[in-house]
Amino acid sequence: MFSRILEAWGRSRAARRTEGKAGGEPRSHNLFEAAAAYVSACADDDQDRIDEAAGWVSPEALSFGVNELACRAVVALARERDQSPRDVARALLGLPAT
Repeated sequence: MFSRILEAWGRSRAARRTEGKAGGEPRSHNLFEAAAAYVSACADDDQDRIDEAAGWVSPEALSFGVNELACRAVVALARERDQSPRDVARALLGLPAT
């Protein structure tokens, strides 16, 4: 996963797009916006959006944001399913229950 982030970061440097603020300055994105955009683009298999989101923050920040999003998603699913986060994570990855 991290190698994919680094690869996307490298490609996006040349094609980085930023949205402008009212004052003409580039709009900065926080790591959680970047992680949400990156993960949703990966789920949609949209390489342009993946590259764009990967360019918003450093690869380390994006990795942290993706990790935080994954943790929150697993906890939310575990509560919804009344299961442990470990069981939910293993099920999502297709691993056998322990």
